[in-house]
Amino acid sequence: MSVTIDIKGLPAERISVVPSPLAELGMALHALSEPGHHPELQGWVTAVSSRLDPCLADRLCEADFLWRTTFSDVFAPFAGLPGRRGLPGGTLAEELDLLDKLTDEQFVDAALEFTCHSHYSQQSTGPLGDPELRRRALDLAAARGVVQERFARRLLEDPPAVRAWFRQLVLDCDQAFFADTWARLQPQLAADARHKTELLRHKGPAEALASLSGAVSLDEQAALITIDKLLVGRGTTADGGLVLVPTSLGWPHVMVLHRYGWQPVITYPAKATRPKAPTVEQLTLRMEALAHPTRLRLCRHLARAPHSTSELADAHGMSAPEISRHLAVLKKAGLITSCRHGRYVQHQLDLAAVSRLGSDFIEGVLR
Repeated sequence: MSVTIDIKGLPAERISVVPSPLAELGMALHALSEPGHHPELQGWVTAVSSRLDPCLADRLCEADFLWRTTFSDVFAPFAGLPGRRGLPGGTLAEELDLLDKLTDEQFVDAALEFTCHSHYSQQSTGPLGDPELRRRALDLAAARGVVQERFARRLLEDPPAVRAWFRQLVLDCDQAFFADTWARLQPQLAADARHKTELLRHKGPAEALASLSGAVSLDEQAALITIDKLLVGRGTTADGGLVLVPTSLGWPHVMVLHRYGWQPVITYPAKATRPKAPTVEQLTLRMEALAHPTRLRLCRHLARAPHSTSELADAHGMSAPEISRHLAVLKKAGLITSCRHGRYVQHQLDLAAVSRLGSDFIEGVLR
């Protein structure tokens, strides 16, 4: 499973790395609503939450589906502009002006993304023009509670009023906490963007894209970017561009905007210094390997000390070929290491790999 972006015919100069204050505000709102996703931000989340005005907190709850379970494309309005070559604004005010340039249909479709996901990569009239999508949007909003249903109904009945409400919400968040946060983060993000731009210029797109995250790669022959995620999606740059947006608040998420008709955007964690996380396929192999009771018992021995195949066979009352087959599964999953000592090959559990399995799983499902 992965998201792919077809970049056939895309010249390197149409790949841009640009920080986005509106996207970072969206990440900030997500971290405030889902602090469990971002344990490294616990101090920041606690500080902001403790001084948040109760009225503003209530207003944030009204529309939290824009940034909580999905990350709405309303936070990347430049991607929806005609020509598909827009860039983020330098300030939050500039980005809100870009948001005003989206049509009501674009804004509503993006705002209700969680209700119309099956149409995300396809041409669609959206819930404003399709009665069936409108009904489905209201049903799914209702499943999230009365507040969300009321907001979705307002959005469908009077988009301009809700757009004005959202703009004011963003400005109020900026005044309450985000202006200080952005002043601190913007220099870091600008430096990361300059570094990635230099990589693009001197090393080429493949190396620059690989530097975003271990989950991002480019098949230069096929002109296809692959982002390793637990979902399937397809996008294309066509005659537009590709924008890479660094975030300081977004790890472990790697966000991919691949909406039909919009410019593709990859939002990646800036300055990722963590060890490379396993791919979704590797994560699946590891969990399947540990799901077998015999292999779990083998892990018990291999965690204590190195053992040869014959020692394990004797301890478990199994033949050496049977043990070898189980060891091969564990080794393919990257959970054991093997080292030759004279005539014997000894196997040992890779405790570091196993200890990371929980955090790797969380990063994989949240990516």
